[in-house]
Amino acid sequence: MKEKNLAVELLKKLIAEQVQIYRRTNVVKSEKFSEIIQSAMNRYLNGMLTNEEVIQELLNLAKQIAAAQKEGEQLGLTADELAFYDALTKPQAIKDFYENEELIAITKELADTLRKNRTIDWQKRDSARAKMRMMIKKLLRKHRYPPEGMDDAVQTVMTQCELWTDNTDMVS
Repeated sequence: MKEKNLAVELLKKLIAEQVQIYRRTNVVKSEKFSEIIQSAMNRYLNGMLTNEEVIQELLNLAKQIAAAQKEGEQLGLTADELAFYDALTKPQAIKDFYENEELIAITKELADTLRKNRTIDWQKRDSARAKMRMMIKKLLRKHRYPPEGMDDAVQTVMTQCELWTDNTDMVS
């Protein structure tokens, strides 16, 4: 029994590290994976899942994480672009309003715009941040994004753009 508890903890730790990587790069996937791991661990701690069941759930989550990394390749998107695509398509209904090719085009244009206009003072100056937000909103409006009644979708895209810019500034 003790070895199984250790296996659960070790597996949880390994997966949590992968989720942590997503937390710095992809807001939508990190939320999704965090919720799944938290739910599984809560059910396990409440006695609703056995050791074997929680290990199986964690292994399934690891497979989902691996599949998510390949998803970008299948769409022809870089990891950065996939994060923007995930933000654009977070509301499931968005895919009913746009063709996938159109969403990919918006994604690539968004990533390109951010790359070209990234400023060093993004994190320090409100004016640089405001300019970036205006450009993003203008680009989304050009593509008539989001459809009516999905205004919170813009906030998800904005959050992803800020996350991307904050993290690429640290690296560059």
